[in-house]
Amino acid sequence: MTSNRRVVVIGAGLAGVRIARRLGELGTPALIVGEEAHRPYNRVLLAEVLAGRYAPDVIALPAPAELVRARVTRIDRARRALECADGNEIPYGTLVLATGSNPVLPALRGLFTPDRRLPEGVHAFRTMDDCLGLSEAVRRGVRAVVVGGGLLGVSAARALAVRGAQVVLAQQAERLMERQLDPSASKLVLRHLTDLGVEVHTECRVRDVRCVGGVVRSVELADGYALDTDLVIVACGVHPRVGLAEDAGLAVHKGVLVDDELRTSDPHIRAVGDCAQHDGTVYGLAAPALEQADVLAELLARRGSPRYTGTRSLTRLTLTGPGSPFDLAAFGETEPRAGDDVVQLADATRGTYRKVVVREDRLVGGVLVGELGTVGALARAWEGAEPLPGDGPLLHLLTNDGGS
Repeated sequence: MTSNRRVVVIGAGLAGVRIARRLGELGTPALIVGEEAHRPYNRVLLAEVLAGRYAPDVIALPAPAELVRARVTRIDRARRALECADGNEIPYGTLVLATGSNPVLPALRGLFTPDRRLPEGVHAFRTMDDCLGLSEAVRRGVRAVVVGGGLLGVSAARALAVRGAQVVLAQQAERLMERQLDPSASKLVLRHLTDLGVEVHTECRVRDVRCVGGVVRSVELADGYALDTDLVIVACGVHPRVGLAEDAGLAVHKGVLVDDELRTSDPHIRAVGDCAQHDGTVYGLAAPALEQADVLAELLARRGSPRYTGTRSLTRLTLTGPGSPFDLAAFGETEPRAGDDVVQLADATRGTYRKVVVREDRLVGGVLVGELGTVGALARAWEGAEPLPGDGPLLHLLTNDGGS
């Protein structure tokens, strides 16, 4: 393929590798430019590597046919070329931004050294290097403070506890995973972490990271209480990685703005995954990224005229550790509005909880903790957004696997 027709993808994560693989299958090879030294990997499973459940090679993605390891420093839109840190240039016909996201590093006193590095013992948790560095630092009995009680913070705290660390989780919100779960489900996640020995503090804000000789020694909470620690893990979420797009003059809001063909404000540049914003939404989840990649691959290979119109995806998390795995799933609106119907089933002894929210005659959301046999049927009913039968199907959906 001549260079002026070549598809070049910046980013070797799930979305980037998926596009390259699908384009290859459709006879339109693509070149991936990735800056990490590791083989492409499934970032969703990093917590399992930290927990010791998987070796890094287990979460590796299929190797792309063409992969260049380089850090792109500039997109020259006029010349349709990428400028790299090593001085090389990579021409493109169509460019795909699959740059993903960066960890949110809050404005905490002491979080950075004078040269803007994280002090020794302070770790983000976003890349394989983050994971391996943290894994080397963890030993039985080490003290660790996890800042953030969302999906990433809960996963990191669980993994550290499984490795034998003494873990404190500080969550600024009033409950764990408040964006995905309702209060009842959050309580079960709290119980699971507590059973693993994690000390959880909600409505608790960290304001200061204290270091001695460039090494972390404690964190100070907003109320002045200090927690002595050997490790600090910052798990405060992520934000789209849009620096290259902004510098190139592309339209950016929260993410790089794209239309139903994943086209940016430059017709020769597309964007998918965590860095893309479609119809006002930045998903930050694997399922939408993969769906966008599939649509874009067919468009670039000129296989029909598919459109990306949004993804209705669920959040799923499996927490492994001593005893049986702890599974949870959430989708749609887990908190009802006035007039909604709610069906809940809970078993305190087994630690299971199931809830669905129905508006008029449609399933609009649900949350399940433990025993997820029904999640397939519920997700299909929700994704289809079709009227539910009028013969009392909700209890049936909550208590049967529906063929999933």
